[in-house]
Amino acid sequence: MKVAGIVAEYNPFHSGHQYHLEETRRITGADYCVAVMSGDFVQRGEPAFFSKYLRTRMALSCGADLVLEIPSIFAVSSAEDFAACAVALLAGLGVVDVLSFGSENGDIKPIRAAASLLAQEGPNLSALLQAGLREGLTWPQARSQALLSLAESEEDFPLAKKELDQILASPNSLLGIEYCKALKRRHCSIQPVTVPRKGQGYHDLELDEGQASASALRRAFADKTMDNGHLSHVPPEIRALYMEGKPLFAGDCSGILNYRLLALFQEGCAFDDYADVSGDLASRLRHHLLQFADWEGRTRQLKTRQYTYTRISRALTHLLLGITKEQTAQAREAGYAPYGRVLGFRREAGPLMAAIKKQSSIPLVVKTAAADRMLEGTALAMFRQDLHASHVRQVLEREKYGCVGKNEYNQEICIL
Repeated sequence: MKVAGIVAEYNPFHSGHQYHLEETRRITGADYCVAVMSGDFVQRGEPAFFSKYLRTRMALSCGADLVLEIPSIFAVSSAEDFAACAVALLAGLGVVDVLSFGSENGDIKPIRAAASLLAQEGPNLSALLQAGLREGLTWPQARSQALLSLAESEEDFPLAKKELDQILASPNSLLGIEYCKALKRRHCSIQPVTVPRKGQGYHDLELDEGQASASALRRAFADKTMDNGHLSHVPPEIRALYMEGKPLFAGDCSGILNYRLLALFQEGCAFDDYADVSGDLASRLRHHLLQFADWEGRTRQLKTRQYTYTRISRALTHLLLGITKEQTAQAREAGYAPYGRVLGFRREAGPLMAAIKKQSSIPLVVKTAAADRMLEGTALAMFRQDLHASHVRQVLEREKYGCVGKNEYNQEICIL
C-alpha cells in the first residue's frame, strides 16, 4: 500500500485542487491520498470560507480518501509552525510515504536545497534574521534576505541567486520549503514531491478562462458576482455544495472581535500574552482600542512597515480565539500534533483506516465525545481549542445567516 499525504486549506476547493490530487496519484502511484486540512479558521488569519465539514465533503468527492483536521493552534499560525504541525500529523499516522504539494515550477530540487539552508538552526541564521528585522524588514523579507546571504556563503550551493529569488517570491514554493524543512528536522522517512501549479497565481483575483485561484473565487462571492459561469472553475461533482455553503469573511468577525478586545482590557489581560502579538502591536492596540472599526479597519490601525497584513490578521485571530503564547509553546512541546481528528473518509478507504489504526503513533479521534477519555494534558487542551474555534465560526454563521446548525458534539463526520 502506498499513501500520499497532502496539506491543504481548500479555501475553497476548486479544480486546481482536484488536479493536484489526480496528479499526485499519477506521479507517486499512490493507492490512497490523505489530506490534512485547516479547520474553521485558516493560516491567513480569518474564518475559513466554508465550514470544515463542507470542505471535507468537497475533498472526498474529488479524490481524497481521508481528511484530518490540523489543530487550530497551528492552522492559524506562521508558515513554519503550520508546516511543522502538518508534517507531524502525517508522520504520526505511520502510513504516509510521500508528501505532495503544489509549486510554481514543479521542481523539487531547488526547494529541497533552500530548505536545507533554513533547517540549519545555528547562530548565523538567527543573527541574519535579527539584522533584517532591525532594518525594518517584515519577517518574510528578513527570512529571504537571510537565506540569500547564507546561500552566498555556502560552497557549491546548487542554486543561482536568480533561481533562489524566484523560489522565495513564490507562495506555494515557500510553503514547500517549510514542508521540506519540517521533514528534514524530524528526520522523517516521508519523501516530498511537487506538482506544478496550473492556472492563476496564488493571489490573483481575476476569474479568467484559466483555472481561477481560491482568492479569485472568494472575491467573486464577496462582490456577489458568483454565478454559473464562475462555477466552471469548480469540479462538477461539488458545484451544488458551493451553492449550499455559507461563506464567511474576516469582516464577519468585526463585532465579536471588538467585544473580545474590550473584555480582555476590562479583565486586565495583557494583549501581548497572545500568539503573534508583540509588545509593539499590543501598545498600538491599546492606543486604538476605543476607535471602533471593522476587521479591515483594525488591521489598518495596527499596520506598520514591519508587520504584514497577514501577520496582523493572525494576531487578531489569536486574540479572538484566545490562543496564547503559552498554549502555543506547550503545543510545540507536545509534538505539534499529539492526536489526529478525523473529519471524513471514503468507505473504500477501509484498508487505509485499518493500517492507520495498527501503525499510528498518535490517537485517532473519530467521535468528539470520545476525546475526553482518549486524550489528556496538552493534547486534550488543544482538542478543546479546536472545538472552541469551530463553535465561534458557528456563532458567526448564526449571526449572518440566521440558521441554527449542528455543534461539534452532534455533527457527524463525513462518510462517502
